[in-house]
Amino acid sequence: MQLGPLIWVLILATLAAIVVSLASGLFHLSRGRGEEDSRKLARALTVRITLSLLLFALLMIAWYFGLISPHGVEPVAPH
Repeated sequence: MQLGPLIWVLILATLAAIVVSLASGLFHLSRGRGEEDSRKLARALTVRITLSLLLFALLMIAWYFGLISPHGVEPVAPH
């Protein structure tokens, strides 16, 4: 089993979950109907921070094991 495609699926799923959590937080922020929405907003943002840390760790682990590799933008030679 190749881990390359699996790691990309995990990365994309984590990114999607971060966006969903951010949207949930925005919804509860804009609705703003008292203490319950405030708790839901805090929970949504806590989930987003946790998912962001998980994504960072996942990227570092994948890089360490050679499943992904960084690449840079090659400079253009002067004419």
